[in-house]
Amino acid sequence: MKTHKSLVSSCLFIGCMILISVPLLNAQNKPAGKGITWKTALPSIPKNEISILNYGGVGDGKALNTEVFAKAIDALSAKGGGKLIVPAGIWLTGPVQLKSNIELHLNAGAMILFSRDFSLYPLLVVDMKGEKEVCATSPLSGSGLKNIAITGSGIIDGGGDAWRPMKKSKLTENDWKALVKSGGVLSKSGDTWYPNKAVMDGGWHVSNLIKKGSLDLKEYEPWQAHMRPKMIRFINCKKVLIKDVIIQNPPNWTINPVLCEDVSLLNVTVKNNENAQNSDALDLESCRRALIKNCVFDVGDDGICLKSGKDEIGRRIGVPTEDVLVEDCTVFHAHGGFTIGSEMSGGVKNVFVNNCTFIGTDIGLRFKSTRGRGGVVEKIYISNIMMSGITGDAINFNLYYGGKSPLDDTSTTIETNAPPVNEETPQFKDIHIKDVVCRGAKAAIVLQGLPEMPLQNISLTNVAMTSQKGVSVIDANGITFDNVKVENAAGQAIKTLRVKNSKLDLVK
Repeated sequence: MKTHKSLVSSCLFIGCMILISVPLLNAQNKPAGKGITWKTALPSIPKNEISILNYGGVGDGKALNTEVFAKAIDALSAKGGGKLIVPAGIWLTGPVQLKSNIELHLNAGAMILFSRDFSLYPLLVVDMKGEKEVCATSPLSGSGLKNIAITGSGIIDGGGDAWRPMKKSKLTENDWKALVKSGGVLSKSGDTWYPNKAVMDGGWHVSNLIKKGSLDLKEYEPWQAHMRPKMIRFINCKKVLIKDVIIQNPPNWTINPVLCEDVSLLNVTVKNNENAQNSDALDLESCRRALIKNCVFDVGDDGICLKSGKDEIGRRIGVPTEDVLVEDCTVFHAHGGFTIGSEMSGGVKNVFVNNCTFIGTDIGLRFKSTRGRGGVVEKIYISNIMMSGITGDAINFNLYYGGKSPLDDTSTTIETNAPPVNEETPQFKDIHIKDVVCRGAKAAIVLQGLPEMPLQNISLTNVAMTSQKGVSVIDANGITFDNVKVENAAGQAIKTLRVKNSKLDLVK
């Protein structure tokens, strides 16, 4: 199988630029020679260096170093920036907030362990282009910054198991008994464990506060423990680098850059419990120019996920995620290996995914949205994907995410009164997937659009799969299969419903 090789400069020193030149199509697929080029700028960090030890840091896993981190970062910032060294040890701390021109560097043997004390993560109002929301302070964060980095071979642990609920169905009987014995409270049905009553009851209360538009922190405070923060969250930052570190155990999503430019994740490992709720590895949200390369993710929710806001708020912010290269990455446990959506109301475009491996994910390539989202996903180019042991669909497009779809009904006359197309209608178009091998999946390919907005111009080229079920294509226009071979163990090789102007020939 022929592979693409992106032109990525070998220079990774702070302050230099990565030049990414990615062909839209290779020479065998016309039009030849067309391509897109963008630059992802790495942060420029001054040469100043200090150690956390210089400010009284104690790495015994017991002493709380929150003020130590703050003082050290302030001192570096006063010098114009530099590298904060975290030596070997277990560094217990509350939230750490970076400042511009700061690199947080973890030496081998260093672990930053975020405290499990909810009170250390106060609620705050976050403003994203005029759209405000209440959330808990993230363990590691920054807002409106330039030139920030997290590097080194150490470990960052979010202490997330203290925040997260757990369903009985996800654990063995012995593990469930041990969890219940550790404390916390159970739901009325007894099938879900919560760290405390505020976590259990907070969902209904917080939802109502959001619906009424409240930004009063006092109204949210009783339910703070329910409001699990994203672990590493950078908002409206430029030149962001995360390199080499191991990240684990988040309260919520693990890495969440929002409204950022020039984001680079290089050689990053995210290792979360496969049962950890909402523990996405990466949620790149309304960001421009990003490189995700040589990363390894093993998590309890989506692996590599591109987003751009949810529903009306996402449409008002109106910033797409665009110009993204994902290359040479491996995803083990995850709901989706590579995912777009479902929160994609600002749009996603100009995305290239190349030479990635998905092993044991629920879905390999996952595209999801639903009515009410709006937004356009387009110009997505995926190549050289290897998959094995996929427990669900190898390739899945689902525009009924979170609701009842035609696949749940055998009738061919459903959805005859589809709603009219408006700003709330999501669109997926111009998506091209080639050179894919999957050995073992529940279903090979599911392409499912909406009656009022079919999937448009989706091509699959050089695809070989083994699966239990075959191919389903529903509400689609302009779908092209070229050299697609599916060996399914049961049922029809291909099922279609409301498909137009398409070429769906399978190789026998």
